[in-house]
Amino acid sequence: MAPRGYERLGPSGAVSSTHHLGTAAAASVLSRGGNAFDAAVACGFVLQVAEPHLCGPGGEMPAVFVTASDPIPRVLCAQGGAPAAATIPTLRGEGCEIVPGTGLLAATVPGAWDGWLTLLRDHGTWELADVLEPALGYAASGIPLVPRIPETIATVAEHFRAHWPSSAAQWLPGGRAPEPGETIRLPALAATWRRLLDAARGPSREARIDAARDAWYRGFVAEEIERFSRVPVRDETGRDHAGLLVADDLAGWSATYEDALVAPAGGGWSVAKCGPWSQGPVLAQQLRLLDGIDLDFGSDGVASADTVHVAAEAAKLAFADREAWYGDSAGAGAGAGAGAGARSAGAPLGVPMGDLLSDAYTDARRALIGVTSDGTLRPGAPGGREPRIGPYAAAPGAGRGTGTEGPGGGEPTVSRHGVARGDTVHVDVVDAAGNMISVTPSGGWLQSSPTIPELGFCLGTRAQMFWLDEGLPSSLAPGRRPRTTLSPSLGLLDGEPRIAFGTPGGDQQDQWQLCFLLAHTRAGLDLQAAIDAPTWHSTAFPASFAPRGWEPHGLVVESRLGAETLAELTRRGHAVDDAGRWSLGRMCAVGRGGGPALRAAVDPRSGVGAAIAL
Repeated sequence: MAPRGYERLGPSGAVSSTHHLGTAAAASVLSRGGNAFDAAVACGFVLQVAEPHLCGPGGEMPAVFVTASDPIPRVLCAQGGAPAAATIPTLRGEGCEIVPGTGLLAATVPGAWDGWLTLLRDHGTWELADVLEPALGYAASGIPLVPRIPETIATVAEHFRAHWPSSAAQWLPGGRAPEPGETIRLPALAATWRRLLDAARGPSREARIDAARDAWYRGFVAEEIERFSRVPVRDETGRDHAGLLVADDLAGWSATYEDALVAPAGGGWSVAKCGPWSQGPVLAQQLRLLDGIDLDFGSDGVASADTVHVAAEAAKLAFADREAWYGDSAGAGAGAGAGAGARSAGAPLGVPMGDLLSDAYTDARRALIGVTSDGTLRPGAPGGREPRIGPYAAAPGAGRGTGTEGPGGGEPTVSRHGVARGDTVHVDVVDAAGNMISVTPSGGWLQSSPTIPELGFCLGTRAQMFWLDEGLPSSLAPGRRPRTTLSPSLGLLDGEPRIAFGTPGGDQQDQWQLCFLLAHTRAGLDLQAAIDAPTWHSTAFPASFAPRGWEPHGLVVESRLGAETLAELTRRGHAVDDAGRWSLGRMCAVGRGGGPALRAAVDPRSGVGAAIAL
């Protein structure tokens, strides 16, 4: 058992992120008078350098936040859409059954730059040059690599040498994989950032930030992305394909705001999530299903077999609905019939979030939870609508990750061919004024596609979350956002924003968050103890990352749940995979309320995250 950790407490601000250098940068901003949004942006840029196997400048970032002047949760969506040329016939014509998980075909518009700058412009107070300074310094002077980065690079080193020479030039110094702790410089990325800062000219802070946005999306970055994407490169199909992104795709896109989806979670708590263009609402659906069920955590806060079982069954039902109903399918519009105080926002036409969260629907779905594991995919029919699942997703198999193999817990699973199921980073910040934000940046991993040598970063592969079947909520279509796994969260108690939290982990994000939130709100554990509590997740639904398989009855657990609990779960029909004692999750959390102190906590499982209160 790891030593008992405690919440970090301080009166002025609190930060938690998946890398200690990101946390340090954010804390430095707070200590020098910046607000929570300034701090989050500074941290986000540092994470692009400190955890390049998990996020990069070519990725995306959704955020959920409240401001000191407005406690109503809002969402910033910086998930780029599919290129205008990205159609199902186009990819089918390339011989693809699913969208490849690596290479250029899976690229969407890179949204992170616009998202961070939009947040800074509208809610921050600092200049772009000041928040970018820590990351730019690390890129130019070098940053020591945490152990999992060299492991990832070593796995794909031969692929880099054979097929992605620009990535080899960046990540294989002297032709070899780097060692843990070795310092790597990113001079091309530093030069790109300096060029963007040079373009940031104007009569006001806001105008200077907008000028830097234009230089990316309507300037030299967009032009270089188009030029690079025209050249075919090897992807996981084993063939070479050119990309589909062009400069016009970037010029016509920008980050957007929307109201958060807010749903009751029981005991006076509610959660604020991104809409069903993401997987975010599955956390709300799981909490709704578990509301009213007596969950046993014991005196030590460890979940019982009954608790793990019903939570896993609730997850299966919610994620089956994700597969059948979620997606950026056909413009805006919310479903009718929201119950128990749920507010449905950001829902595309055909995503009936109101019905999916209604009392009647939830009660009917809850009645499906039996005493043994169900091994089928059971989407519901909200409002009498017929669920839609494609033939590839409907059949189990095809392989998927547990979230624990490969470079480490919750990290991308990477094969020697560069195949990566992907993962992300996370940051939460709260300040004394009451600004609070949860952000889950991702994409543009060093192993996702070749480094663009003139820019120093690679494009993301988020389009692998589309299906190549017509008529599904998450079917590929030009301009659509892929149904991302990125899922930041806020928790409100009696309507007051109290905690910001989240974790990397792909499909596991909203399951590990469920474990944390139940331990905090049901078992009464503080933020750190709730993060430390034993965790689990189901794999009995279609995965979001290629090859997108699923495992009937699959249940991955931490052994600290106890031998008797694991045996009982097996007896109930779960295919239990013991992932080890400390293996699942990279949770971050900050909080306020219940006293003057602000609080921060971080997951010890990765060994590189950090939480600071000041």
